[in-house]
Amino acid sequence: MNILFMCVANSARSQMAEGLAKQILGHQVTIESAGSKPSAVNPFAIKAMQEIGIDIKSHRSKSFEQLNLGFLAGLTYVVTLCAEEVCPVLASRAQKLHWPLPDPAGHGGDEEAQLERFRQARDAIASKIREFAKQAQITIAAT
Repeated sequence: MNILFMCVANSARSQMAEGLAKQILGHQVTIESAGSKPSAVNPFAIKAMQEIGIDIKSHRSKSFEQLNLGFLAGLTYVVTLCAEEVCPVLASRAQKLHWPLPDPAGHGGDEEAQLERFRQARDAIASKIREFAKQAQITIAAT
């Protein structure tokens, strides 16, 4: 099973989803993330994930054109995480899921307020992934 998480910049929500899904679903599923306008992985996303023991420091922001063609050909699910912006669209036979989550980046505030938004997004994504695993009958990996 191949799952692609997408948002616009591939800098926060989709990166956190990739890291979370790899931990929650384990090696039984191939997970990638991408964006329609890739930028750089947000430092607050990295920090929020480090708080729960998931390291995404080596992740890089990328477009779906940069993904392995074999992975794309075998896509099972494409999950978009956009809320207020226009989500990327990928022509694929994969089942499309939409989990609208507000972008935790770019809303100002001090460092703690920004980090809290990323924590909230992280926890909402983790909950969605666990719910998805239950519905798709995927065994949750032991962590």
